[in-house]
Amino acid sequence: MDFLNEETDTLKSSHERLRLLYQVSNVIHSTLESQEALQLIVSEAVRVMRASSGSLVLINPTSGFLEIHAAQNLSSIARKTRLRVGEGITGWVAQSGRPARVGDVLQDKRYVSVRRDVRSELAVPLEVQGEVRGVINVDSDRKDAFSEADQELLQELAIQAAKVIHHTWLYEQLRLKVMLFESLANVSRTINSTLNLDEALRAIAREVCVLMRARMCSLMLLDDSREWLDLRGSFGAGDAYIHKPRLSVSESLIGVVVRRKKPLQVANVQTDTRYQNVDLARREGLVSLLSVPLIFAGQSIGALSVYTARPYNFSNEEIKILSALAELSAIAIEKARLYERVVDVEEQLRQNEKLSALGLLAAEVAHEIRNPLTVMKLLYHSLDLKFAAADPRAKDAQIIAAKIEHLNKIVEQILDFARTTEPSFAPVNLNDLVKELGLLVRHKLSNQGIRLVHDLQADLPLVSGDAPQLEQAFLNLILNAVEAMPEGGILTIKTTALQSGQVAVAIKDTGNGMSREQQQQAFKTILSTTKAKGTGLGLAIVGRVVETHHGKIRIQSRPLRGTTMRLTFPIK
Repeated sequence: MDFLNEETDTLKSSHERLRLLYQVSNVIHSTLESQEALQLIVSEAVRVMRASSGSLVLINPTSGFLEIHAAQNLSSIARKTRLRVGEGITGWVAQSGRPARVGDVLQDKRYVSVRRDVRSELAVPLEVQGEVRGVINVDSDRKDAFSEADQELLQELAIQAAKVIHHTWLYEQLRLKVMLFESLANVSRTINSTLNLDEALRAIAREVCVLMRARMCSLMLLDDSREWLDLRGSFGAGDAYIHKPRLSVSESLIGVVVRRKKPLQVANVQTDTRYQNVDLARREGLVSLLSVPLIFAGQSIGALSVYTARPYNFSNEEIKILSALAELSAIAIEKARLYERVVDVEEQLRQNEKLSALGLLAAEVAHEIRNPLTVMKLLYHSLDLKFAAADPRAKDAQIIAAKIEHLNKIVEQILDFARTTEPSFAPVNLNDLVKELGLLVRHKLSNQGIRLVHDLQADLPLVSGDAPQLEQAFLNLILNAVEAMPEGGILTIKTTALQSGQVAVAIKDTGNGMSREQQQQAFKTILSTTKAKGTGLGLAIVGRVVETHHGKIRIQSRPLRGTTMRLTFPIK
C-alpha cells in the first residue's frame, strides 16, 4: 500500500511538473519581442519556483561580462550589476555549464550579494545552440528553499527558455534586416529625389537614427585638406552639438575611426577621457557611441556616428548593419556630389552655348561688314585722291586709307578665328552621347515634370563627327524642347539606322509646337532670327553643326501638338 501511495505521489509530482512546464511554455512562447520574452521567462521562473526574486543574465559577446537583461524584485542598482564569467555563483554556472543549488549563500565563498535578504539561490545555465549564453537565477529569503525537483524543473524551463531566446534573437535579426532594407530603400529614394548634398546627408542621418533606435546620429565629412572633420548632417542633435567646433582628424576620437577605417564604440562618452566634448555630451544626454567610417573607393571620406541616451553595448550584428548603411551612405554622398558637379557642368555647357552663339554672331557680323568694306576700299582707291603735301586733305586721305585697312584686318582676324571652330572628325557613338546628355539634364527634367524616354537602336553604327559639337547641338535641341513644355510632358529621343547608309536621331517633345513661320526661320542665320529663345541662337548653332557634319535636319511640328526634330548623319 505504501508503495502504491509513493508511486501515486511520484506520478502526481510528474504530472504537476509537466503541467507547470506546459503552462510556462505557453506563456513564454506568447511573444517574439526579445525583451518581453526575457521578462516573461524570469517572471514564470520566480512564480513556479516560489522564489523571492530572480534574474536572467546573458554574456555580452563584445565585453565578455554577464549582464542582467531581465529581473523581478531586484532594485535598479542591483539590475546594473555586471559579473565576469567565473565570478560569483552566476559566473561559476556560466563558466562550468553546470547548475548550482546553494542552500545558504552566506556559507558559499562564490556568492556575490545583489540583495541583502537572499539566503538561498538556484542557478541553471542557458544553452543556446549548444553554447552557454547566459544563466537563469532564482533567489529566496529562506534557507534551503529549493529542492532537487525544483532544480530539475528550472533546468527544463531553461531548455524551453533557450528555444524562446534563440527564436526571439532570430526574429530580432530578421526584424533588423527588414528595417535595414526599408531604411536603405528610403535613403535611396531620398537621395534620388534630392538635388542638394546637404539634404542627402540630413536624410541619411534621419534614416540611420530611426533604424538604430538612437538618441542622435551625426555625419562628419573630411574637408579638402583631409585634416579636419566638419559636421555636415545630423538628426536629433541640439544647437550646442550642431555648432560645436570642427574636429581634428589627428587628435579626435572620431578621427581615429577615419584614420584606421574601422568601427569604434565607446560605453559612455560622458566619462571617457578620449572624447573631446564630454561637457557637451552631458548637456545633450549622449551616452554610448558607435562610429563607423564612410569609405568610398578605398578612401575614408568621413564617419557615421550614432549615440544612445543610456548605457548600451552594440552587438556585432548592429555594427555590421551600421557599417553596411555607412557603405551605402558613402556611395550616396559621392552620387550627390557628382550630381552637383553635373549641374555645374550643365550650366557650363549653357555658357559655352552662349559663347558659341557670340562667336557665330561675330563671324556673321564680320562677314556682313567685309562686303561693304571691300566696296568702300575699291571706291576710295578709284578716287585716286592726291593732294599737295602742304594741303591738310593729304593727311586726312592717309588716315582714311589706314583706317580702312585696319578695319579690313579686324574683319579677317574675326573670320580666321571663326574658322578654327571647324569640327575635328572621329568615330562617334550617338547612343552613348545621348545617354550622357540624359544624365546631364535629368534634374532639370525632373524639376519641370518631364519624363525622358530613350528609344535607342542597340546596334547603331558609328558616325564621323566632332563629339563636343554634336553634344552641344543635341543639348540645344533638348533645352529648347524643355522650354516648349513649361507644364511638363514627355521627351523622347530615338536613334535609328537607315537603309540609306545614314543614322537618324529624332528628338520629340509634347510641348506647344511651332508655327510655320517659326519653322521656316528656325535655322536661319542669327542676324535674321526674330526669336532669341527656344528657336533663336541655339537652333542657329544646331543648323551650323549639322551643316558642317554633312547632315540634314527636318522639323515636324504643329501648334499645341508638340515638335519633332529629326537629324540625319552619314555613317562613318
